[in-house]
Amino acid sequence: MGLAPMAVLPDEQRRGIGSALVREGLTRCKDLGYGAVVVVGHRDYYPRFGFKPAAAFNLTCEYDVPADVFMALELTPNYLRGKSGTIHYDSAFRA
Repeated sequence: MGLAPMAVLPDEQRRGIGSALVREGLTRCKDLGYGAVVVVGHRDYYPRFGFKPAAAFNLTCEYDVPADVFMALELTPNYLRGKSGTIHYDSAFRA
């Protein structure tokens, strides 16, 4: 599952809104039965939620983005063990 896009208005940042949105999104992904989540996002922000570079899970992104901004998080322990491949996003992201 892809977690994005997410943004908070500049005047509303640093109030916990973004963190609450990420936590809720991860909870919903887990409740829906997804075992892992990927994100293209800020290299310093998403690791606080447990995201790691997706390359550590042998995953690549269809988009040409720096490796440290394409991250993955296992919602189920070892869900990505032994898996590899390229993550493709819904066509809506290409519009």
